[in-house]
Amino acid sequence: MVRIVLVNPEIPPNTGNIARTCAATATTLHLVQPLGFELSDRYLKRAGLDYWPYVDLQVHETWNAFAQEARDRGGQWIGFSTSGTSSYTALAYTPEDWLIFGPETRGLPPAILTACDQTARIPMAQPGVRSLNLASSVAIGLFEALRQTGQLD
Repeated sequence: MVRIVLVNPEIPPNTGNIARTCAATATTLHLVQPLGFELSDRYLKRAGLDYWPYVDLQVHETWNAFAQEARDRGGQWIGFSTSGTSSYTALAYTPEDWLIFGPETRGLPPAILTACDQTARIPMAQPGVRSLNLASSVAIGLFEALRQTGQLD
């Protein structure tokens, strides 16, 4: 199953909404520390509503700890960024992919983007709009990957 990775997320309601999307799609959510909030944060819990028991949540202490585990498990790394080289719809997703997203205020750092097998962008019609909300971006990328791999009917 496709997996979602949030590297250093900063805003609790975004992560809560992403967790809710992951619960609805039976997608594992990986959080890479440091986080910009505590996992007990009430805004995080509120955004995830009562769906937290349905979230397969994995927390990693560092990027390096995550990277070692992820490489051992296989699958391609797809980094989502406004500077991605391909539209998210042009990629060929596989069921073992890792969809990787950076912090809301900075996005993925260059070192992580370089480590990715592919980088994806979500096209914007209005050049003055830099990016979408993180929770929206995750949902867009995840549902395209699930559509292509037939993992959600």
